[in-house]
Formats: sequence, C-alpha cells, structure tokens
Amino acid sequence: MYQPDLAILSGVVPFAGMLADLEPVDAPAWRDWSASLRTDYEEYINTDMCPGPVDLPEIFRWLRQRLPANSILTNGSGTYAGWSQRYFQHYQPHTQLGPTSGAMGYGLPAAIAAKLHSPQVPVIALAGDGCFLMNGEELATAVKYHVPVIILVINNNMYGAIRLQQEMSCQGRAVGTELVNPDFAAYAKAFGAHGEVVCETAEFAAAFERSVASGKPALIELRINPDAINTRFTLSSLRQKT
Repeated sequence: MYQPDLAILSGVVPFAGMLADLEPVDAPAWRDWSASLRTDYEEYINTDMCPGPVDLPEIFRWLRQRLPANSILTNGSGTYAGWSQRYFQHYQPHTQLGPTSGAMGYGLPAAIAAKLHSPQVPVIALAGDGCFLMNGEELATAVKYHVPVIILVINNNMYGAIRLQQEMSCQGRAVGTELVNPDFAAYAKAFGAHGEVVCETAEFAAAFERSVASGKPALIELRINPDAINTRFTLSSLRQKT
C-alpha cells in the first residue's frame, strides 16, 4: 500500500485537459532524462538489422510516408510484429490492433472488422506465414463482403518466435519450426483477392500501389531471409553467442 502526496480522482482525458491549461514548467527535473530517451529512440528506429534482399525497415518507413496518419495496422503474435512496432510510428490512438494474449491469427480478422467499422481508413493486416495460416480462410469473408484490406504476409518459412526461443535456450537446436507453405499470392487469387509476391525491396512500392488500385482484398507476400528473425539480432549472430 502507498499514500499519495496529493490524491486526485480523475479520468485520464479530463486530467490531461486540466494539465494543458497549466503554465509550463521552465526546467522540469526530467528534461535531460527525457531528452536522453528521445535520443535513444531516434537511434533505435534508425538502426537496421535485416539481412537479405527484402529490407523490412525500409518497407515500413515507406509505408509510414505513404499512408495517412489515421491508417490502422493489425498484427497477430510473432517476431514479425516487432518490425512494424519499431519502424512504423503510430500518430493517433487506436491505430494499432494486436492481441494481448499472444494469439496467432489475429491480424486478418481484426483488419476486416476495422475496415468494416471505418471503411474510409486504410487498413493493413500484418502476419507471419505461420500466423496467417491460422486464419487465412478469412480471406473468403473479405472477398464476400468486399472489404479491401491489404495483407502483408512476412514469410520466413518458419514459426519465428518458437524458433527464436529454441535457438536461445537449446544451443541452436530447433525442432518442429520449419513450415511448408503455399504460394500465398496464388492462395489469395484462388479466393478472388488480389495477390503479389515481393522478393526484393524495390518491388514493394509498385506491388502495394497495384494492390490499392485493385479495389479488392489484397495479399502481398514478402519473402524474407530466414536469418532476419528479430529486430535486434539475426539467427546467425545468436548462434555465435551460444
């Protein structure tokens, strides 16, 4: 238990409004600390570690420049989600939808719901290959109800989060994490959606614009290097440590 110096009963929104009406403090005690944190953050979002011909940091930076501030990104559970959370800044509340329970397969159903709720807002669903296949059949729902979400399937042909934990705790030994995947673009087209495959960073912008222009639900498969497991290190660097 604790005793507050000044107890204030208030919701966050009205309290923030009252704070906004106060005179600014000339030299808050945390100014240097917050400036240091901002410097660390700027370095963090501009330091890349994504081996292979598809550079995810560059793609998410491009998306941030291309999309309006109110665009919604959804994701399920997996290491792939770290790329957008590090390199795509959200400027408005409620523009990132993700599971609090670590549930795989959340991204596509959430994107469909978000687009139905806000049809004028661009909605992008993010999924790893394993994550997408948990609920990939929901493409049928998007096509049936003409919900033009865009799905980015970040494909490294593995359950990345499980593989990462195995590499870290089992001296590089991995069991049951490799996946045999379909051609995701062909899978999307089989439902009547638009499908694209991106094997190099330079291909992404045109693939994205074609997806938007199609007016359909669209899937863009990003075939990434399996070594690009995490925003902090690669599988190769992790094995060297173990």
